Amino acid sequence: MHSHPDQVEINRYQQLSEKYPSVIEQWPSQRLEELQRVVEFSSFIYERLLCDESLLQQLPEMLDSDERCDHYREDLQQRLAECHDENAVMKALRFFRNHELITIAWRDIVASWPVEQSLSHVSMLAEAMIFESYAWHYADCSRLWGTPKNAQGIEQPMLIIGMGKLGGGELNFSSDIDLIFTYPENGETEGARRSIANAQFFTRLGQRLIKSLDQITIDGFCYRVDMRLRPFGESGPLVMSFAALEDYYQEQGRDWERYAMVKARVMGREMYPQYQELRQMLRPFVFRRYIDFSAIQSLRRMKAMIRSEVRRRGLTNNIKLGPGGIREIEFIAQVFQLIRGGREPSLRGRGLLETLEAIKVQHLLEPSDVDGMTSAYKFLRRLENLIQAMEDKQTQTLPDDEESQERLAVVMGFSRYLEMQTELNAHMANVHQVFESLIGDEEEQGQEVDSVYAEMWSLAKEPEQVISILQELSIDVKEKQFSELSTSLCNFKTDLGKKTLGPRGREVLGHLMPKLLHTVLNHPEGEFGLERVLAVLSKIVTRTTYLELLDEHSAALHQLVRLCTASPMITELLGRYPILLDELLDPQQLYKPVDLSSYKSELRDYLARIPEEDMEQQMEALRQFKQTCILRIAAADIAGVLPVMQVSDHLTYLAEAIVEQVVNQAWHQMSAKYGEPNHLQNRDGRGFAVLGYGKVGGWELGYNSDLDIVFVHDCPLSAYTDGEKSIDGRQFYLRLAQRITHLFSTRTASGILYEVDTRLRPSGASGLMVSPIESYEEYQLTEAWTWEHQAIVRARPIYGDAILVDSFAKVRHKVLCLAREQSQLRDEVVKMREKMRDHLGGKKKDRFMLKQDPGGITDIEFLAQYWVLNYSHLHPSLVKWSDNVRILESLVDVEILSLEQAKYLTDAYTSMRNETHRRNLLNLDADVALDKFVEQRHWVIDMWCEWMKEAQQS
Repeated sequence: MHSHPDQVEINRYQQLSEKYPSVIEQWPSQRLEELQRVVEFSSFIYERLLCDESLLQQLPEMLDSDERCDHYREDLQQRLAECHDENAVMKALRFFRNHELITIAWRDIVASWPVEQSLSHVSMLAEAMIFESYAWHYADCSRLWGTPKNAQGIEQPMLIIGMGKLGGGELNFSSDIDLIFTYPENGETEGARRSIANAQFFTRLGQRLIKSLDQITIDGFCYRVDMRLRPFGESGPLVMSFAALEDYYQEQGRDWERYAMVKARVMGREMYPQYQELRQMLRPFVFRRYIDFSAIQSLRRMKAMIRSEVRRRGLTNNIKLGPGGIREIEFIAQVFQLIRGGREPSLRGRGLLETLEAIKVQHLLEPSDVDGMTSAYKFLRRLENLIQAMEDKQTQTLPDDEESQERLAVVMGFSRYLEMQTELNAHMANVHQVFESLIGDEEEQGQEVDSVYAEMWSLAKEPEQVISILQELSIDVKEKQFSELSTSLCNFKTDLGKKTLGPRGREVLGHLMPKLLHTVLNHPEGEFGLERVLAVLSKIVTRTTYLELLDEHSAALHQLVRLCTASPMITELLGRYPILLDELLDPQQLYKPVDLSSYKSELRDYLARIPEEDMEQQMEALRQFKQTCILRIAAADIAGVLPVMQVSDHLTYLAEAIVEQVVNQAWHQMSAKYGEPNHLQNRDGRGFAVLGYGKVGGWELGYNSDLDIVFVHDCPLSAYTDGEKSIDGRQFYLRLAQRITHLFSTRTASGILYEVDTRLRPSGASGLMVSPIESYEEYQLTEAWTWEHQAIVRARPIYGDAILVDSFAKVRHKVLCLAREQSQLRDEVVKMREKMRDHLGGKKKDRFMLKQDPGGITDIEFLAQYWVLNYSHLHPSLVKWSDNVRILESLVDVEILSLEQAKYLTDAYTSMRNETHRRNLLNLDADVALDKFVEQRHWVIDMWCEWMKEAQQS
């Protein structure tokens, strides 16, 4: 039996009164009335008060002090001065955070101060906690490892730069904090038995500081600390010197990093002098000297990413990311800061409200628009704080249960939730109108569609009528195809009757279908396109936002038709993952894959938007990034922009970027649980590498390729992890490898990431999942079969730190350069080739199997491997490359092949691979008619016979 909601809430106040009657009696009557309202509204405050009598005693006095923020630093400093170890620091910080946040939330709930004051207090509280815990750890680390100094012997501090709302002094109640760590100059520590480099000192200091704030203990946590805005993201060093920071931003800084830097602010007023030096360094990066209109296009792209994220995460009722939400107000302010901030100092402020005021003074927007945005911002930020104060959770989504909605409305000053919703909608509509006029997409000229296509759609339950309309249109197809097109359309419309579209969905579909039919039937190959486009549509038809996207953006509709007509593979991809339809909005981007060198940084940026601890969303985002990139690579392939070698290069660099992030995620999870292996304390990197074999090792991935990988580490037997739950170092790496394979193979809504095959590791499926590098070497030199040495020809590290990458290169060189008995090697290579053909051939009558048939791709690969294994002891340069094309070039350099022979083999190899890619796009098997590739096959067979004939005869 459920209690009446009001009864439950009254019980909260009663429970406090019954548990602490003598304390409650001391409270002034006004505060008692407030107490009832506050605990009724906030579970967070109620639960804290219920288990903390001292807080209940102190609270009335704390609430009487309006400017508590003036004393945050000194109060916390005194508390931390009494702490003698890290655990005591963590306890003191959490105690202080909860007490002070409760006073802030209290004032928000009873509306006793403006929202600006609330945001300022939350930000100053965070700054005090960050800086005072830094000061405690700095002193403690200096005691252990000495004081960091520069070359002139001047002590070096670590500067902590607050980004985003923390930097702008507008932090919300339960926000993450985004930080960047830096220090002025390199050097070494002084005053300890053994000095260490400043970089090492500050890395250890930074790790301790993050742990103090971020780790969940019995007392809770202070802040989720996000370090992903630092240069190179998660894979970059935790701390960088000023000079390294300046180099990064001037050479590699990206648009979004410019926006982030606008709000950057150093924590601790003592650090202002050093920070001014850094800020001067970075100013040319953030604020251009000229009026910079390119910022609008960049912000448009960011807007599209956010819209895509809202769709992807199914965010509704979100006051931050929804249309007209907090993020759009921030974008409007940033447009003017980035376009004109280089010329106009008043636009360089960190706070949003001061920037809006500067925009108004400069007459850059209508005063009424600025006033509307200012009041909308204050309304939305107060609402955001209150939503978060309910349960101390980081959310910007309105509650969906009626009881919480009504409680929220009352605290916001409304008698009913509907009234609050009306005012909220009016604020957000005003903001969105300004946003669209300023940063909206460039207007698309909608073209009128001939009414005959609307007629065709309305008659699409009468096949004969549709056929007669198709005949009238005089499109260039055979009579039989009229019937097929009509059947496809009528079946699609019949199937709609079985789906729940809703009135809005039907209305949008009514607009969209005539445009779609016009676009498909006027395409040169429309007879192939219609059924495929309808297949995509049938997958998304119940999701009105996607129908609207195609209805409102003719460019997206044209690209959908173009790509589906060209490739069933892309049709399948778009139908399975509709989020990819967002990619069709910008044809310039669609047909331009990411630069090869940028996959890693693009993926880091993509993941930086998702909370680090939200593993489900992180895994989903990895898969969506992969699908987006594959769509763009395939689009460029279809358009003829990318030749075959570059298609494989793109697919391989994409895979490497994903491997890096999967390792990062697995490492993050394992180290959070066990700590890190202690042999890493005095070196860079993770002591772990992923070796890519086969197609990924040879830069030859196809659209549907899996990843052949092997894991190695260099962890000594004596190592163990440094976490509270310590385990043996090698056990840590085993669990890391298992976690990595799990992250790859888990099936989410967006499918699996890659099929991974780890059976090429020493001793195959029965061997260790991850090998120490010395065991790997020993196995290769004493136990491995010839086919395993063939596999190493195409192996290379696709992830790993420098020490381990170098160790593997030496092992590979040693193994491949062994002198081998030529006839025995030849016999074993031929035997393996025949065995492979028997197992994988799958011969089709009157077809040439591009990969496995005689004269095909595998014969060329086996020849290249044979030559490397047979001649590398004489010509070590042959082991340099792991891809077949460059191996063939190397064989010419050492005069084992003539230039003509290598050219013929390379042409055969690349043209057959090109055909494989093309057939992948058409969802066809890799086989062709027997009259194709005749000359190339003969060439390869002749080469095979010339080099392998003795083995075949025996």
